[in-house]
Amino acid sequence: MAVASDGEQGYWTQKILNFVEPIIFDKRWPTLTVLLAITVILFVQMLRLQPDAGWLKSIPLDHPYMQTFDKYYKEFGGANSVLVALVKDEGTGDIYTPEFMETLRTATDDIFFIPGVDRARVMSLFTPNVTYVEVVEGGLSGENVIPANYQPVPELMPKIKSNVGKAQIIGRLVTNEQHGAMIVSELLEFDPLTGEKLDYQEVGQKLEEIRAKYEKDGIKVHIIGFAKIVDDMAGAALEVAGFFLIALLMTGVLLWLYTGSFALSVLPLGCSIVAVIWEMGGIRSVGFGLDPFAILVPFLVLSVSVSHGVQYVNAWVAEVDRGATSFDASLETFRRLAIPGTTALITDVAGFATIYLINIQMIREMSLNAAIGVAAIIITNKMLMPIWLTTVKIKDMDKFRAAQIKRENMMDGVSRTIAKVTRPVPATVVLLICSMCLGWAIWKKPFMKVGDAMEGVPELRPDSRFNQDFRAITGNFAIGVDIFKVIAETKPDACIDYEVMSQVDQFSWYMENVPGVASTMSLITYAKLVYQGLAEGRLNTLLIPRNNFALAQATALVPTSLGVMNADCDALSVWMFTEDHKADTIKVLVQAVKDYDAQNRKIFYEAHPEVDQAYCDNKYNTLHKAKALEQEKIELEAAPALEEEAKMVQRAERIDSLKAEASTLRDEYTAMEFNCPVRFSLASGNVGVMAATNEVVEEEELMVVLYVYMVILVFLWLSFRSIPGVLCVVLPLSLVSTMAYGVMALLDIGLKVATLPVVALAVGIGVDYGIYVYGELAQGIKKGLGHEEAFRQTLHRTGKAVLFTGVSLGLSVLTWVFSELQFQIDMGIMLMFMFTANMFGALLVLPALAYFLVDEKNA
Repeated sequence: MAVASDGEQGYWTQKILNFVEPIIFDKRWPTLTVLLAITVILFVQMLRLQPDAGWLKSIPLDHPYMQTFDKYYKEFGGANSVLVALVKDEGTGDIYTPEFMETLRTATDDIFFIPGVDRARVMSLFTPNVTYVEVVEGGLSGENVIPANYQPVPELMPKIKSNVGKAQIIGRLVTNEQHGAMIVSELLEFDPLTGEKLDYQEVGQKLEEIRAKYEKDGIKVHIIGFAKIVDDMAGAALEVAGFFLIALLMTGVLLWLYTGSFALSVLPLGCSIVAVIWEMGGIRSVGFGLDPFAILVPFLVLSVSVSHGVQYVNAWVAEVDRGATSFDASLETFRRLAIPGTTALITDVAGFATIYLINIQMIREMSLNAAIGVAAIIITNKMLMPIWLTTVKIKDMDKFRAAQIKRENMMDGVSRTIAKVTRPVPATVVLLICSMCLGWAIWKKPFMKVGDAMEGVPELRPDSRFNQDFRAITGNFAIGVDIFKVIAETKPDACIDYEVMSQVDQFSWYMENVPGVASTMSLITYAKLVYQGLAEGRLNTLLIPRNNFALAQATALVPTSLGVMNADCDALSVWMFTEDHKADTIKVLVQAVKDYDAQNRKIFYEAHPEVDQAYCDNKYNTLHKAKALEQEKIELEAAPALEEEAKMVQRAERIDSLKAEASTLRDEYTAMEFNCPVRFSLASGNVGVMAATNEVVEEEELMVVLYVYMVILVFLWLSFRSIPGVLCVVLPLSLVSTMAYGVMALLDIGLKVATLPVVALAVGIGVDYGIYVYGELAQGIKKGLGHEEAFRQTLHRTGKAVLFTGVSLGLSVLTWVFSELQFQIDMGIMLMFMFTANMFGALLVLPALAYFLVDEKNA
């Protein structure tokens, strides 16, 4: 490699080699024994690796929306829901038959008892939280939709049908045509009894058992939810392993053809498999499992390892061809490639580690996973590979050399043709084409979606059973399965304050008219119906009464179990059922809420000059602090008794302290007597979670890529100490990264938690290509060779290995297009593009840049 000072480079290189060489070559058998022992230990750890999916892992818990979500989770529920719809075949009548009702009842019971289901939030026709209210002579009457004296007899079916109509649940829990019904449930992330993390695969399997049990006699069962996504992805694990095996076999066959030796083709694959074992055993050793969304990481580790292994074998073959023994060839190859190869891998590790800056657990685990894997490659390729190569014996050296000469002759014509890229005209043409590609990528990037770019679940194929169920549910129910909740924060007992309730009503009406919202639901929805009933059903009374007593009467009949208000009625949830969860839809909804909230505050402050933003923020914050302390006090009082008296005393003192602090804050709040505008806080529901995630991805995507490139720039500078050298490697790399965004926009692949790390992770291959190619090219130029001759030699020494790696890895991921997972298909397309594009960048763009930037003085 070219550096500012040959003496400086030689000094440090020699110091490192003097330390490492004896370990690898003089004590190779003890070293090999240690490495194999570590491999066995990590292999055992790998076998203990368990799937580790988690809904909370995929969301940014420190985002403001998620803080609102967490604050009101107990009152209004979360977003980790499971929907099970039982729908009768067309032409088989409605649901009001004893047979269907019994099926719905037993299915509700089965879901109720699934481990991890929040039983208080299960909802169907048969749960006590589904009621109706009707006007009768003398006032109002109401009960559960399913009568207390329910029996599966034909005589009771007309009454149930009538109750369903009165309960206003057609389109929500019953299909529009009343030929199907839904069971809604929510999952807890941790078991409240054992504290153990929820096993999503177990939940998914239980749901499939329910499907198998009830999907008969003209009934179709449709199931959607995060647990079902995880189960479907885990079910494809064997298929993923199959594609991994295919990639291994394809790469092995191509290596055999490339080297002309079966033993030499096995070595890079063997080292790569060991690196994957170290990676997967390593993540198990540090306490993590394997997330289904991280399926590309083992293949990425395999790819990086193969890339370095091919370079090493290629150089070893050249040394043997010149007459060196296996030991001497391995030693010479190690001296030439150990430093640049290790530098490239350290650059990869540092680059992958920067992805950890995104505070989403799934991405952080993927970052750690990749960093461990690539760090393992440093050991397996720079220690294990040299040791193994010292033992390789070529049986028929003459035949082997004849094969190498034949291969070199075949490559010679290709090398001479490609080397012409260092001439003025070809170099100019290549850079002009690159400029056009960059312009196209910059033009397309704004069209790239941040978030989901399709209906249903983009991790699964559009024709998957899950997405078929998604379309069936959205097609049969009036409301969408995507829910966006906004929390209207206000004062206690706001349910009897007309000024507060009218603000929520106006907000609901405003949001119902925003594109993408199918319908809205809130306390106001029910309160209006109750008030109309109290007024004997007159059409002109479907409104909010101004009289506080009438308003109290209307809202008192709405149970808190519906999830539209909390017990103190200082927080109301406004539900928006959206048409889809596409990125554009979510962005419009979020902006609409923010705009309305700002406008509502402005109007309120103009009408009430006695208050301002600072006053109201202080008032709300004081109330929420008091409530948080009161909740902590309740939880401590309800906690199990402690055996140690000292700890009991300490707990009692803490309870007294919380009571006093909360009381003081309540007094401060009461002293702030002026009213404040309703604060519409984002967000909850599955769409609210997606909104927070999309914002984090959009905000941090550029930052992460910049950090990755900053790390790359630092290590490239330390490697080459040459600005032209750094530019020659990093400019093609950055062009490919930018074009990747254009490709994602072109193919409608959304940028989200599962895809964000791909571009950054795949940069590692490009760095390896660039360092190997530029290091050889710069050495040739420093020796006084012209650019064309220096690059032609580079192609023979390292370039052909880059070409082989790019083609073989590109072909192996191309097989992913046959996967059942849309996520894997998308990743396969992106990785194929980045493997091959980085290859062309190193073999065409880098030498073209070098023609204009590099000479003997700055190489």
